Amino acid sequence: MASAAPFSSAEPSADLAGQVAARDEQIKQLKRQLQLKQFELDTVLGVAHDMTARDHSVDELYHMLRLTLQGQRNALQVLLFAHEGQDFKVRLSLGVDMAAAEKFKLSRPLLDGDVRQPQAVEDLNLGPDWDRYELILPILRQRQIVAYVFVGGLRTDHDRQQMIPFITSLANTLMGAVENRRLQAQRVADAAVRKEIEIAQEVQAMLFPRHLPNDSHLAIERSYVPHTEIGGDYYDVVEMDADRLLLCVADVSGKGVPASLLMSNFQAGLRTLLRQGVELATIVPELNHLLFRNSGGEKFITAFLGIYDRRTRRLQYVNAGHNDPLLLADNGSVQPLKHGTVMLGIMEELPLLRVGEIEIPLHSLLLLYTDGLTEVFDADNNEFGEEGVLAVLHRNRYLPLPKLHQELLRSINAFSAHNAQFADDVTILSCRFK
Repeated sequence: MASAAPFSSAEPSADLAGQVAARDEQIKQLKRQLQLKQFELDTVLGVAHDMTARDHSVDELYHMLRLTLQGQRNALQVLLFAHEGQDFKVRLSLGVDMAAAEKFKLSRPLLDGDVRQPQAVEDLNLGPDWDRYELILPILRQRQIVAYVFVGGLRTDHDRQQMIPFITSLANTLMGAVENRRLQAQRVADAAVRKEIEIAQEVQAMLFPRHLPNDSHLAIERSYVPHTEIGGDYYDVVEMDADRLLLCVADVSGKGVPASLLMSNFQAGLRTLLRQGVELATIVPELNHLLFRNSGGEKFITAFLGIYDRRTRRLQYVNAGHNDPLLLADNGSVQPLKHGTVMLGIMEELPLLRVGEIEIPLHSLLLLYTDGLTEVFDADNNEFGEEGVLAVLHRNRYLPLPKLHQELLRSINAFSAHNAQFADDVTILSCRFK
């Protein structure tokens, strides 16, 4: 009987050594991947810290991302399109000149934000300009597309696995920082606008008279309903001496702070001229010259200026392109005050000027107003107009002036198809002559 072959331990030992070597290599690879992940995490955290540590501009934030990507050992081609306003704009380009990148056109699905998952660029059919790019990475914030990142130059699957999450994290960090900067800039801008509005409102409040005459000769009432926070209307009543006073209503083109500043110039000029004791025939051309000098003809003011003499009961006036004031006599007759000139500030020299003069009958009512009172429309686009104002006056002319104003405002509110949201400021200045 043959004897058995002797036992050999060489082969199992070789297998075991191979397994150990393979395991050691796997551990080394895992360590390298872990180190790479740690490096990428440190990079993202470092970039995030740098982006938020100081008040970088938006352009500086994009430049920081560029430097970070350029520092990677993988030679990448990257385009970042950021959503700005109603369009997408190239804000970062690696591997292609920025001027060339700005000519690349996004497809309609991309512009509409329909591509919301990473996918191959070739599936988008964007054209030959895009052949160098392999993947598109949509960047979302609050479920809205804020950017697209196009990536090319990924040589291996390993590159894809390593770089895509890294680039996505960096792009998310960047777009978050950009959004925060824009929100911060918007808050600063909003605060500045609010401050401007507050200043303009204070200036405008100082323009209006604090007290109105109510004596044995006449009673005056006013109402002012601004369309926006800063209106473009102006009214004034100035006691010139014991017998004479000035009545003024004006409307400046435009709204907001510029209109308020122009109106303050108008009031300052008017008050200065009144203190000098000059007549309307001089006041109006001087105001026109002042406004033209300050606005260069780009803005204008319509105005009515009247000087009433209690002793003679006569009213001298100039209507500078304004709505005709309505003089309603005790017998119901109405006389519009039309004489004057064109609106002020549109030309350096007024082409004509006629100072009107009228004797005021006893118990008359004079209504001065801006076009916000008449340019009110119903659902059929019919205008309230001067006829609507006269109808209210005829029905209510003996009401106390505050009540009369309330009735005028109630009437245009009821007439309007816009639920009291008038298209312009409404100013009413009324004078009852006793």
